[in-house]
Amino acid sequence: MIFLIRKTNSTMKISQFKNPTERRLFLEKELQIRLEAINRAHVDNEKDIHCENFIGETTLPLGVVGPLRIQNLELRMKDYYVPLATTEGALVASVNRGCKALTLSGGVKVNTHKIGVTRGPVFYTGSLQKNQEFYEWLNKNKRQISQAAESTSSHLKFKKYDIKSVADYVFVRFYFDTENAMGMNMATIATQAIVDLIEKETGIECMSVAGNFDTDKKPAWLNFLNNRGFKTWAEGIIPEKTVQGILKTTAEKIYEVWLAKCMIGSAMSGSLGFNAHFANVVAALFAATGQDLAHVVEGSLGVTRAKIIKKGNLYISVYMPSLMVGTIGGGTKLKTKQEALSIIGAKNSEEFAEVLTGTVLAGEISLLASLAQGTLAKVHKKLGR
Repeated sequence: MIFLIRKTNSTMKISQFKNPTERRLFLEKELQIRLEAINRAHVDNEKDIHCENFIGETTLPLGVVGPLRIQNLELRMKDYYVPLATTEGALVASVNRGCKALTLSGGVKVNTHKIGVTRGPVFYTGSLQKNQEFYEWLNKNKRQISQAAESTSSHLKFKKYDIKSVADYVFVRFYFDTENAMGMNMATIATQAIVDLIEKETGIECMSVAGNFDTDKKPAWLNFLNNRGFKTWAEGIIPEKTVQGILKTTAEKIYEVWLAKCMIGSAMSGSLGFNAHFANVVAALFAATGQDLAHVVEGSLGVTRAKIIKKGNLYISVYMPSLMVGTIGGGTKLKTKQEALSIIGAKNSEEFAEVLTGTVLAGEISLLASLAQGTLAKVHKKLGR
């Protein structure tokens, strides 16, 4: 086996250049390449961009699905168009078919509950006795903890904390309401203020402000069971006529595929996601609207439920236990992301989470129907190559 290594002769560091044009020109000269498309894609003001060694922007093909009719538990009903950014052929067409089937069936009913963003530091106490003392101090000083956290932002509210310990380590998971921002940075800054208070008052050392007890951007049963960001539900009932006419199959066949794939298959593989492809839709909508892409990990968790009801109708539902989304801050400030968000028209992060969950349900219905039909390979051969 032969390995080819591209060597560079420059002693310059990318960070030494003052602007993206200089960095881009340096790379073009150093690597003997052209970056014209990356240059043309740049449309944002640098003050809105949080990216070091910035050289330009990259793009993804952007499609749209809908209308998708969604009704929440407060009986607000609205039809939505939803932007999806993806390089995967057939994905947009498939989700769009699911939207059509659901809307013709009266729409999707959704429910959302805001859990809050979490940050989970780990502390070293030195002994089990100190663990207990630390636990008691936390319980006696909740007001001080809340004040320290909320002093960092007028848009952040301290909610609660959970505690776990092993040997002489104590893990504390703090929960925060960050309004319409996804809020991970706000939570980190607030947690650091809490950590500073704890170390000052107790002398107990924080080993890491992020101790994997968040759990942030990693698959974890903790997020599945205790939730993070939003936990959401969506359900729909598709009449037999629509199942046959739009989805080209039967409720019985979809149910059998759901049972074999989402339930038994997921159990056999030890999966944390008992679903068909949550991550596909979550990633496409995240990329379109400027969400933090790494939180697709949490968005891939969840359960799809299907059953046959009277007269051959299909009931289908999804549960998403850990959705980390926002409508302000971070990547949502970029121009193309703002325009994509305007297509949805969500007034707040809760409404955005409702739309995302309804769209995930549309994706689940269509993929399960395609698998029941036996057309998955055929469709990808036509649209995905």
